[in-house]
Amino acid sequence: MPIKIDNLLPAKHNLELENIFVMNESRATMQDIRALKILLLNLMPTKVETETQMLRLLSNSPLQVDVELLQVATHEVKNTSKEYLLKFYKTFDDIKDEKFDGMIVTGAPVEMLPFEDVDYWDELCQIFDWAKTHVYSTYNICWGAQASLYHHYKIPKYQLDDKMFGIFKCKILDIYHPLLRGFSDVFNMPHSRHTEVRKEDIALVKDLQILAYSDMAGVCIVADMDCRNFFCMGHSEYDHDTLAREYFRDKNRGMDINIPYNYFPDDDPLKTPPITWRGEGSLLMQNWLNYFVYQRTPYDLSQL
Repeated sequence: MPIKIDNLLPAKHNLELENIFVMNESRATMQDIRALKILLLNLMPTKVETETQMLRLLSNSPLQVDVELLQVATHEVKNTSKEYLLKFYKTFDDIKDEKFDGMIVTGAPVEMLPFEDVDYWDELCQIFDWAKTHVYSTYNICWGAQASLYHHYKIPKYQLDDKMFGIFKCKILDIYHPLLRGFSDVFNMPHSRHTEVRKEDIALVKDLQILAYSDMAGVCIVADMDCRNFFCMGHSEYDHDTLAREYFRDKNRGMDINIPYNYFPDDDPLKTPPITWRGEGSLLMQNWLNYFVYQRTPYDLSQL
């Protein structure tokens, strides 16, 4: 799926170097099909890195994807310049009258805080509620998934004794669900979080279904019964060195951090980690785009 993004976005150059199909504005306007309108709510401080990871996954399918980048206005970003945000990002006020085929909500490094103590919590809840009538399907990642489950279903998060950090095997619980079509029965998924949601709480909500579960990492993927909202506790979008960079960063800060589980060969941080989750990560995004966005949204989004 070629993705249509701003020609000057830094991620464009990186993706083209990887031979990923990025379409420029002039070529896109010549095609007589409607691009999927996908809203990416990027809550991560490392904007460019997260953009690149998500755009890479969105690119590998046969249709256009028109990606709009969204930031929260009630939080001051320190790792990205204001000029960059003004150039490439919109706020909720800019897009609140538009409708979208799909929305992706990223994780955020705020999981140790109670939800209500996050400075942009009220704005995020407003976006979640707006999406019910303005977005057909939403894909929530890590803290974004926990936040959405809490807002919509009051499912709490629990602090872990040790950080869930590494590559964990997930088991498919519903082999017939289209989101996991083409998956092996067991697949790898990166996790990097200090909190979790528990299957016992999810089981009490009849509108939710756990699609994938890990004996070590716990709940991995959840869907609502209408397949309008998906919740992924891991990071299938991660690059091969994302966990390594996070590990060395915290180690250099003097923090007590364990070596990522099942990641470095022989648990040796000097060895290059292989990427063992790329296929399923790409397929997960393709299945979401195909079965729950492209196949279901009306051609005329005003009819959503």
